[in-house]
Amino acid sequence: MKLLIASDLHGSAPCCRRLLDAFRREQADRLVLLGDLLYHGPRNPLPEGYDPPAVIALLNDAAEHLICVRGNCDADVDQMVLHFPILAESCFLAVDALTLFATHGHACGPDNPPPLRKGDYLVCGHTHLPVRQDCGTFTYLNPGSLSLPKEGTPQSYLTMENGVFLWHRLSSGETFQPLSLNSAGKLKD
Repeated sequence: MKLLIASDLHGSAPCCRRLLDAFRREQADRLVLLGDLLYHGPRNPLPEGYDPPAVIALLNDAAEHLICVRGNCDADVDQMVLHFPILAESCFLAVDALTLFATHGHACGPDNPPPLRKGDYLVCGHTHLPVRQDCGTFTYLNPGSLSLPKEGTPQSYLTMENGVFLWHRLSSGETFQPLSLNSAGKLKD
């Protein structure tokens, strides 16, 4: 099974269209969205093409492929217009003999993880940075942001297939290396 994992769309219709194009191009089985779908949030600028109603229509058309968790910018009222569930704070995914704990990242993350077993993956968005971090007993992965990347990183998403995780530029699908952090959360040399 192939997953495309993405986060932090923040109501950008052009980014949503590029995401759905990438989903088709990657021929993924499921699209896992890690929250912050419609609203840009009080600390973020308006993203390119901010148009939550258009994003609603685009995502509703893809509802059968979506697995979503709630982000800190998602609200109960959003569920009224979406045809797929977004109100769970997290979910476990068992794929290719791997266990992924998917959550947005505002309530738990690499510094305050949920109960995980050795070898599990914690997959979060929220920071808008594409990251891979060895946390000792588990690995933290962040796909980055679809609409509002930080620290000069590209708009990005993550794919997982046969136990291999790859980060991709939203604009082209090209793979790139994420920020690599050590167990203390500092950039590796």
